[in-house]
Amino acid sequence: MSNAEICQRIQKFNSNPERDQELLQLKYKKMKENPFVFLRGSCHLFYEDWPSNSPLNQAPLSWICGDLHLENFGSYKGDNRLTYFDVNDFDESVLAPCTFDVTRLITSLFLAVDEIKSFSADPLALATLFLNSYTTGLGNGKARWIERDTAEGLVEVLLNEVQDKKRAKFLDKKAPVNNENVRKIEIKQDKTRPVTSSTFNDVKTALQKFAESQENPDFFNVIDIVWRIAGTGSLGLKRYLVLVEGKGSADDNYLLDLKQSIPPSLTRFISYFSQSRWNNESQRIIANQKKMQAIAPALLHSLEINGEFFVMREYQPTEDKIDLTSSDLNLDQQSLEKLMTTLGNIVAWSHLRSSGRNGSANAEALVDFAQDNWWHQEILNYADSYSQTVRADHQQFQQCSV
Repeated sequence: MSNAEICQRIQKFNSNPERDQELLQLKYKKMKENPFVFLRGSCHLFYEDWPSNSPLNQAPLSWICGDLHLENFGSYKGDNRLTYFDVNDFDESVLAPCTFDVTRLITSLFLAVDEIKSFSADPLALATLFLNSYTTGLGNGKARWIERDTAEGLVEVLLNEVQDKKRAKFLDKKAPVNNENVRKIEIKQDKTRPVTSSTFNDVKTALQKFAESQENPDFFNVIDIVWRIAGTGSLGLKRYLVLVEGKGSADDNYLLDLKQSIPPSLTRFISYFSQSRWNNESQRIIANQKKMQAIAPALLHSLEINGEFFVMREYQPTEDKIDLTSSDLNLDQQSLEKLMTTLGNIVAWSHLRSSGRNGSANAEALVDFAQDNWWHQEILNYADSYSQTVRADHQQFQQCSV
């Protein structure tokens, strides 16, 4: 594929005039870093390229993450105030063959191991372990979950670390107290930036309207608002970090993340989810997140701002992920094998948890699917082949003047 074609496809997808052009350029810059980041920033290419005649299309329909890759898992505190490790991004979630999630995850694995500098990992062995774990999880027919007491390896380390993070220290880092004993969100390069006065008023007005329907409306009294810069694929879309009164100033203030919602990349598979009943994209994302996670995160709601819809959730000190490319991690094959086993279970449980709902296959169909592993080799072959396509596309994209 030529440089021009790759550039055109990516620019066409990101041509929404609502996208912030400065942050869109940051997205392109990040995508040029390596093939793994490129995959994360170009979910649409994955599904544009997916073959319509693939035997993997015959797998049972499930509610899927849609953009499953190694960095779309993480820790968070549920609305029951316990901390979990689970799939944590549902912007692309739709009803589709369950093999879509599994294949995209393994493709990301084949690309991510290239960026692990500490040792030479065996991607095929790790992918096979993930597949076996996913299949066993499906075959058991019962959805479970990962919390601190049941975690192992890298996930156990992560959950132990975030357990010790306290709200006051987290707030001090993100929104220090000024001389008037009022918190203000800190502006940090490539992390946050100021919003205009009109945007501030629009967001504040939307939260005030939302608060009217809540048991404690004063909780949502706005103290400060900034633009949040985070993620890869969503860069350029509107995203705000809002400091609210919470349970009282200053150490009981809360931070809210508001993320703009747009249609998923799997639009060519629209027939799979045409029965959806949602009025907007944020409702789709939240409904699917609640289906697929064991416990939803705190303060998860849909919010309308000037006719645009956002997913609102609490921004927490317990929110973190495992960065396999970090030099701080003590990685070896065994630790990665434990991680792949955990991730395989999590994906299987998320598919089981949402089974038999709004058009998805029931648990019995997923259990039956797990009894015959013919699809393992199909997934491994496609993920290996497509990872080569991603590397080639990334090389071409590096030459694009975007």
